[in-house]
Order: sequence, then structure tokens, then C-alpha cells
Amino acid sequence: MQLDHKKIGMVLGPVLFMLVLFFQPLKIDPAGSDSVIKPGSNEVLATACWVITWWIFEAAPLAVTALLPIVLFTLLGVSKLENTLVSYADKVIYLFFGGFVLALGLEAHDLHKRIALLIIRAVGLSAPRLILGFLLSTAFISMWISNTATAVMMLPMAMSCLILLSQGATDEELKSKPHRNFAAALMLTIAYGSSIGGMATVIGTPPNLFMRGYFADKLDINISFFYWMLWATPIAIVILIVTYFLLAFVLFPCSQLSLTRAEQVFQAEREKLGPMKPVHWRMVAVFFVTTSLWIFRGLLQPYLPILPLTGEPIPLSDETIAIAASISLFLLPGAEKGKALLDWEATRRLPWGILLLFGGGIALAKALEQTGLLQSLSQVVQATAGDHPLLLVILLTILCVYLGEVMSNIALVQVMIPIVIAIALGMKVDPILFAFPATMAASCGFMLPMSTPPNGIVFGSGKIAVWDMIKAGFWLNLISLVVILVISQILIRAFPQL
Repeated sequence: MQLDHKKIGMVLGPVLFMLVLFFQPLKIDPAGSDSVIKPGSNEVLATACWVITWWIFEAAPLAVTALLPIVLFTLLGVSKLENTLVSYADKVIYLFFGGFVLALGLEAHDLHKRIALLIIRAVGLSAPRLILGFLLSTAFISMWISNTATAVMMLPMAMSCLILLSQGATDEELKSKPHRNFAAALMLTIAYGSSIGGMATVIGTPPNLFMRGYFADKLDINISFFYWMLWATPIAIVILIVTYFLLAFVLFPCSQLSLTRAEQVFQAEREKLGPMKPVHWRMVAVFFVTTSLWIFRGLLQPYLPILPLTGEPIPLSDETIAIAASISLFLLPGAEKGKALLDWEATRRLPWGILLLFGGGIALAKALEQTGLLQSLSQVVQATAGDHPLLLVILLTILCVYLGEVMSNIALVQVMIPIVIAIALGMKVDPILFAFPATMAASCGFMLPMSTPPNGIVFGSGKIAVWDMIKAGFWLNLISLVVILVISQILIRAFPQL
């Protein structure tokens, strides 16, 4: 009988929890000692073992697992209920909420499809160019809406293109190597573009937001939208370029394939969407103003009006901008009289579970820090690594890349980032130099269908084999690792956040 990994995880999590509580592996020294380990550390370690095990094995939905600290920390006396619940209302959660609502507005008016068609039309219709068009449009859309939603939206367009190509083609043509290569490359383009694009902006993928929120909460370091894009966008662009040449010319060469019939798919889609209307331009205006404020907030801050109560300029934050943009979508007039650009019914499609997942990760990370577990681990790693911070950041980034193949990227970052930051501080190194490449690496799950939701969505199309994904993902993982390490260390040192 084949064992179900979810059932194994379901049992293993509570078992590890009970074993840690029973054996009490962490010895608490008397008050006044120099030990960083504090009372409650065994209880927090037990909870972490349960939560992380369920995250790894996906024994329960990730968001449900993220609720465990509320129950366990209260019952074990680690913290009061109200103190734990504060983590589930962290400000980074509201930034993500605002980004989700903005994405719903784009989807509600089909602006994401218009952007994709515009890019595809601009690059042309040879097989390599079509792959480039899908890759660029997928990555650009994924910068602003969730990776999963991007893959779901782009996959039907790619499938339509493949279906059209098959019409009138002989069996021999369909089985030809250029046709099979094009199908594989196009499917992988959707999966990889969705993940790579999300790396470029703070709101592009949950790990980015978690790292930013953790820095703001624990270190009082606010990484601005502008600086994130300054560091991350070049990384994403280089990886996109590598992905394009790797898929279209090295692993799945398809330049000999004729795609003259593909224009019919995109022309039909353009006709279906019709011309831009005033409601579309209003949505574009909200999107443009919001993203501009996010990017240039730091430059605008000194010129904002002075508040009489504080005597300081208006404290414009990314979270405030996100919530203000969200509110405007429910107030500005929509296509029909009496309706707004977005109605509340649309928020049913908002992934509320991600917000809970953030809260659980923040609560767990906070408890690990307060009980001294992170500081203790950082001391051990620092003693092992000696005076070689560059070697350590390389090893941590490699670990994040390959753990990301078998573990949710947000769960991975929630576990790793607090540890990485504690190690950096222990070695007296800028924690951004350690945490940023690790966060980028967590989004590089390219090898397996279960590594990321976009991979799974594309694999479900039946147009891609597991071996094709492993083959492409293996090389892309290695190249992405080098790109992330080299570019992040250069840019963060060259352009430190002021």
C-alpha cells in the first residue's frame, strides 16, 4: 500500500510537537545567565516543528496550518491571545490586501489581457518571437497580480494557440520535433514567466512582502518599492533573457515551425475585447497613479504638506497608498450607472488564505526571536562559518533554491528569513545582503510540478512532461542561483537604501 505523504505529515507534526514537549531538548539557564535561550523556548520549538512539518507535507491547507500558533501559544502560555493576534493584523498584510484588490480591478476590466495582447503583437509571430511575447507579457502581469492568477489567465491563450496550430496539420507534423518543442517551450514559458515576474516587485509574490514586513517590524528598516525594484528588476530581466534563450534555442529549438495561423487567435481575442472605453482608462489611471506613488514615494516624501499636529510631512507609506487605491476602486464610477469600478462581490476571489498565512508566519517568527532561538542558532552557524560571510550567503541561497522545490515559497521564507537575518546580525553584516538573495531564491522552484502553483497549472494542461520540466528547471535553477548571488551583492552594495 502506497503511503500518502499528507497523512504522514498529519501524524508526524503532532508527534514531533509532543516529543519536544516531553524531552525538553533546550536547557533553560537560570535568570541572570548569559544564555540567549529564554523560558518558553521548548514550547515555541514544539509549535514550530508542528507548523513547519504541516507546511512541508501540506497536511492541511497552508492558511489553516498558519492558525495553529493562535491556539498553541495561548494554551502553552507562550504569549497572551491578544499579543499573538497582533501578528495577524501586521501592516504588511494590508499592503498585500491592497495589491490583491488592485489586481482584481485589472482582471475585472480585462486590462491584463489587453497588456498581454499588446506585448505579443509587438514582438511578432515567429515561434521564438511568440515564446518571447508570452514570456514578457506573463512576467509583466505577474509583477502586479498573483503568480497563480497570471498562469491561470495566460494558459488558455497559449492552449488556443496550440489548438489552432494543430488544425489542418498532419499527424506527422504534430509529432515533429519543432512542434513538440514549441508546445513544451510555450507551456514552460507560462510557468516560469509567472514566477520570475513576481520577483521584480514587492507585491509580486508573498515572500517579497514577508521579507519587507519583517525588516520593517523587527529592524525598523523600511525597504521602499523603488529600491526593491532597483535591486530585483535587473535580476528578473537577466533571468528572463536566460529563460528565453534556454527554452527557445537550446533545450526546445523551434525556429523552423510556421505560426502563420496563430494571428487568428489573437485577432479574435482583440475583437472580443473591443476598443478601450472611459471605464478602462479610469482603471488605468488608478493603476498608474498607485504604482507611481509606490515607486517614487521616497522622492515625494520631503515635498508633502506639513501636518499641524505633528509638525512633520504626511507620512506616506506603501500600505496607505495600497488601501487608498483599494477604496478608490469602490468609489469611482464603473461601466454601468450606479456601479463602481469594482464591487465587493469581486473580493470573493481574493485569496484571503494568503493573508492568514502571513499572520501565522509573523507570529511564529516573533516567538522564535523573543525566546532566543534565532539568536542561538545564529551563534552556532556563525561559529561554524567563521569569517566567511560570502560563503555563508552562497550556502543559504542554495538551500533556499532547492528547498523551494519541495516546500511552499512563502512557508520557506517565513522559516528562513528570521534565521538568515539573525545570522547576518551575528556576523555584523548588512542583513539585506543575506535576506534579499534568499528571498529571491525562494521563487526559483522551476524543476517540479509541485514546486509552485504555476508549474502545477501548466503541468495539468497535459502538454508538458515531467522530464521536460526537470531538464529545463535544473539548468534554470543553477543559472538563476548565480544571477541572484552576483547581481544582488553588486546592486545592494552599489545602491544601499538611504
